[in-house]
Amino acid sequence: MSDTRYLDWPFFDERHRDLARELDAWAVRHITDAHGRDVDDACRALVCSLGAAGWLRHAVAAGAGDAIDTRAICLIRETLARHAGLADFAFAMQGLGSGAISLAGSDAQRARYLGRVAAGDAIAAFALSEPEAGSDVAAMACTARQEEGAGEGGDYLLDGEKTWISNGGIADFYVVFARTGEAPGARGISAFIVDAGTPGFEIAERIEVIAPHPLARLRFTQCRIPAAQRIGAAGEGFKIAMRTLDVFRTSVAAAALGFARRALDEALARATQRRMFGGVLADFQLTQAKLAQMATMIDSAALLTYRAAWMRDQGHNVTREAAMAKLTATENAQQVIDMAVQIWGGLGVVSEQPVERLYREIRSLRIYEGATEVQQLIIARDLLRAWNTPAGAAPAG
Repeated sequence: MSDTRYLDWPFFDERHRDLARELDAWAVRHITDAHGRDVDDACRALVCSLGAAGWLRHAVAAGAGDAIDTRAICLIRETLARHAGLADFAFAMQGLGSGAISLAGSDAQRARYLGRVAAGDAIAAFALSEPEAGSDVAAMACTARQEEGAGEGGDYLLDGEKTWISNGGIADFYVVFARTGEAPGARGISAFIVDAGTPGFEIAERIEVIAPHPLARLRFTQCRIPAAQRIGAAGEGFKIAMRTLDVFRTSVAAAALGFARRALDEALARATQRRMFGGVLADFQLTQAKLAQMATMIDSAALLTYRAAWMRDQGHNVTREAAMAKLTATENAQQVIDMAVQIWGGLGVVSEQPVERLYREIRSLRIYEGATEVQQLIIARDLLRAWNTPAGAAPAG
């Protein structure tokens, strides 16, 4: 059983502690590591189950005045990731995929999509990355051109590709970011809701990765999108995307924590049960040193993660803090899981053993929603901006 003393930290209110305990008890009864060969069906089933139990409502700001509780999202992702990586994925993508609508959608858009997402009746996807525009979002080539002479309310024609899109192929709608040309670079991008089955939209390719989950490359060819499906004003897409990622970036760190805590649990179980040389593996000082290092790396990452979550819930800008949390939690989790595999020995690399699954699942977290190297740039640039801002002056941007 994972150590839950961190729930007593002052970052949390009593409702957060209750949430974590209730979800853990629910997950024990309803979630399994094994999802069989059909990952699409397993993901759909998890979305339905999470929605029916009420957990997805925490990822969606369904009401106009609602705010997303970052600490709740983080605790849910950590708990689900500890039980099963695909369960965490199913929850997280409902939030990320609908996040732009929660943050900047019209009343009509919110009414049409968010309730269904929260109930698990509609699967959401977030389509930002392109073959030549991943970390460099401003290099986006996908275009949305408004028909000439149609005026402000005219339809858009969407052309281009998106790739590495989670839930690609099973989503009921996609929040798609495309260049509309109001200004150069990032200031000329807008966000649109594209329903699955819209003419001109197709799944160009399903992508298989080491930790299976629904993933695809999307293609748009003269795909007609009503102006009413644009989220926010024209040219505000980049800001909307960054605001969405700011909400959920900290939760990536929380998912990494969940993986790391499960790895430590598995390492402790193995070390205290594996007999050798007249004792057990845990008797050896080298093993004890590894266990101590693992626990320390988990706590250091948890402190950064829940500091960032708490600060955001207090209304602070957490660009630097969220980047520090994601950087530290994902990198530390990779090392913690590697040590767990080492403690498990040969069994640690047997397919579908818990630590082997964790070894595959953690790797992508160091890349998606801003790779480790991007987080380093974000932190350094924020430090330099603060250093160069005179005392008492508002930071630029």
